[in-house]
Amino acid sequence: MQIASLAVHVVAVPPPHIGGMYWIFVRLTTKCGIEGVGEIYATAFHPNALVPLIEDVFERHLLGHDPHDIERFWRSAYSSGFTQRPDPTIMGVVSGLEIACWDIIGKAAGRPVHKLLGGLVHEKLRAYTYLYPKNAAGEYDYNDPELAADFAAEMVDTKGFTAVKFDPAGPYTAYSGHQLSLGVMERCEEFCAKVRAAVGGRADLLFGTHGQMVPSSAIRLARRLEKYDPLWFEEPVPPGQEAAMASVAKATSIPIATGERLTTKYEFQRVLETGAASILQMNVARCGGLLEAKKIAGMAEAHYAQIAPHLYNGPIGAAASIQLAAATPNFLIHEAIIDFSGFYAEILKTPLQFDDGYLIPSCEPGLGVELNLEVVEKHSPYEGKRLHLQMDDKPADIKAFAPARG
Repeated sequence: MQIASLAVHVVAVPPPHIGGMYWIFVRLTTKCGIEGVGEIYATAFHPNALVPLIEDVFERHLLGHDPHDIERFWRSAYSSGFTQRPDPTIMGVVSGLEIACWDIIGKAAGRPVHKLLGGLVHEKLRAYTYLYPKNAAGEYDYNDPELAADFAAEMVDTKGFTAVKFDPAGPYTAYSGHQLSLGVMERCEEFCAKVRAAVGGRADLLFGTHGQMVPSSAIRLARRLEKYDPLWFEEPVPPGQEAAMASVAKATSIPIATGERLTTKYEFQRVLETGAASILQMNVARCGGLLEAKKIAGMAEAHYAQIAPHLYNGPIGAAASIQLAAATPNFLIHEAIIDFSGFYAEILKTPLQFDDGYLIPSCEPGLGVELNLEVVEKHSPYEGKRLHLQMDDKPADIKAFAPARG
C-alpha cells in the first residue's frame, strides 16, 4: 500500500467561531483508493503560510510510503533538517498527516482505530464543556459569574455534564506570567463560589488559567480556590518551565493539569519527572499524533497520572482523540464543545456521538467519521487575517480589574 496524494482544506468556522477561527483538514489517498482524513492543530502561523509547509512535509516524508509505517514517518519528519527537537508547528503538521494514516489503516483492516491502539477500554467517555453564557443582548459574555453559574446549571441539567470549565483569570496577555491583581483574584473566587453553588456536588469545577501567572501568584490564587474543591487547576504558569509549575503543584491540594501547548513525549516526560502535573491534556492534532499520544499516556500511567485530552479545534481532531481515549486505561475526562452540535455536526456526514454527558466512541472502521465535502467547500478557504487564537498584545492593566470601593 502506498500513499499517492494529499488534499488540504482550510475551513472558516462561522461566527461566533466556537472552536477557533478555522480548522485545517487533510485527506490522504492511497494508490488503491483508500482515503484517510486528519486534522492539523498548528496555530502560530496563518494557514496561507502553513499549507506550503504541509505539502512539503507530505512530499518529503510520506508520499509513496506505506501508511502503516507510522514510526518511520514520525522519526523522519521529527528529524527533518537535523533538528530532533519538539516544535509545535512541525508536530501539528505531522499529527494531522499521521491521524489520516491511522484512518487509512483502520479502513484497510475494517476495524476502528481504538482496536488497533490496544482495544476498547471505555465504551463511553466522560466529557466536560467550557461555559458559553450569553447576556440579555444575546452576546457571549465570559466575565459575568452569574451568567456562568446559570449556564453551568443548564449544562448539568439539560446535557448531563458532570464537569464544567471556565477561565476567569484573564485578560490573556503575551506578557505573562505576571502577578494577578486582587480584583482578578476576587473575580476568580466569585466564579468558583457561584458555579459551585449552582451545580453543588453534581459536577466538578475545572479552573483554567492559560499560563497567566508567575508561581507565587498561582499559589496565592490556588489557596483562595481550594475551598471549592476544583478537579484541576490548569496551566498555572506558562509552558516550558516544569520546575516552576512543580512548585505550584507542591503548594496546593488542587491537581495540576497541563499539556495543550506541549508536543512530543519528551516535553511531557519532563512534566511527569518533575511532578509538575498529574493530569495531562495532550491534543492529538498537535502533540505528534495518535501513536505519540498513546506513548505519552503510557508514561503517565507509569507515574499514576491521568489524561484529559484537550480539544479546541475541529471534529476530525475530536474523532481521533476519542479513539485514543477509548483505548487508554488512565483516561479521566475529555473536552467537548457542548454536545458537538451545530457546525461540528454539519461538516460531518455522521455527527460525533454524545449522550447525557458522555462521548460514545465510534466502532466504524478508521476514525468513524467522514467530511461532508459540500460543507467543506462552502466554507473554504479561510479569508480572515486572525490566527486560530490570539493573546492580548499589551500587558495586563491592574486598574482594569481593581476591587470596587465601598
